[in-house]
Amino acid sequence: MILVTGSTGLVGSHLLYKLVSSNEKVRATYRAERKLANVKSVFATYTSNYEALFKTIEWVKADLLDIPALSEAFIDVSYVYHCAAFVSFEPDKYQTLRKTNIEGTANIVNLCLSNTISKLCYVSSIATTGNAIHNEEITEDTVWNPEDDNSIYAITKYGAEMEVWRATQEGLNVVIVNPGVILGAGIWRYGTGSFFKKAHKGFKYYTSGTIALIAVEDVVSIMIALVKSDIVNERFLLIAENWSYKQFLQTLSKSVHVKPPEKMASSWLLNLAWKLDWLKTKLTGKRRQLTKHIAASLSTETAYGSHKIKKALNYKFKPIDETIAAIGSLYLKK
Repeated sequence: MILVTGSTGLVGSHLLYKLVSSNEKVRATYRAERKLANVKSVFATYTSNYEALFKTIEWVKADLLDIPALSEAFIDVSYVYHCAAFVSFEPDKYQTLRKTNIEGTANIVNLCLSNTISKLCYVSSIATTGNAIHNEEITEDTVWNPEDDNSIYAITKYGAEMEVWRATQEGLNVVIVNPGVILGAGIWRYGTGSFFKKAHKGFKYYTSGTIALIAVEDVVSIMIALVKSDIVNERFLLIAENWSYKQFLQTLSKSVHVKPPEKMASSWLLNLAWKLDWLKTKLTGKRRQLTKHIAASLSTETAYGSHKIKKALNYKFKPIDETIAAIGSLYLKK
């Protein structure tokens, strides 16, 4: 039996689709009934037989902090894909991020140990890698510096990784994947699916920074291959291509048949924008759309390398321009 946490998110739902399409016996955890619609939406993107595939999954309602419910989910499980996480860069969400990402991962790790799980695959993020010195390429060997101005999301995902590495010292076989920005179809209201929705409305500006991209199909294929392999206690950066934001936003716009942005937003404009967004949140109580860390990343040029996974699995990534074109076409058909 395979257990998947975070099954209603982009990675989790695509992972479920690939597993059940291969006739694997799968159990999945979810927190809210309404989020199950995400899974059906993703399945329906690829097959008309989505209802039948959805019903093959054994569903368990369980929060990462609900140990009794999680314990039930672990019965007769051999492999675990831990995809669940809380994603936010809003400073006031720090405690929630800690509870979900660090404490929640610790609970998963402890249950893996107590149930003698054969292998755990943990989905982390490139946010947990260190910053490059002298603009060199960031790899798995780049050292995390706790003294850097790290985002609260990065801090809690790094803490979650420490829980996973702690488990290796107690005998658990693990693999960690650190994807860049994951592109996939089927969930359009939030996450990277919303990029296509925003592109369809029209982008006015692009920024001077870079973005590390990968197709969700590549992420889940690599996860499954790593779990089935003899590779243990290693982590892998997953980035297909590093693009400029200009190229990314213009390609997004073209994929949904909209005029691409032609003006660049300067760093001072981004700096002003995140401060105004902070003020709007204070006045209205609405969630932040642009934080200091997001604004900084939009104007930062960074290159990530995936040489390790390419060599380990002899893997070839799907071209990003093809990925964006395909998702844009699916968005227009939805």
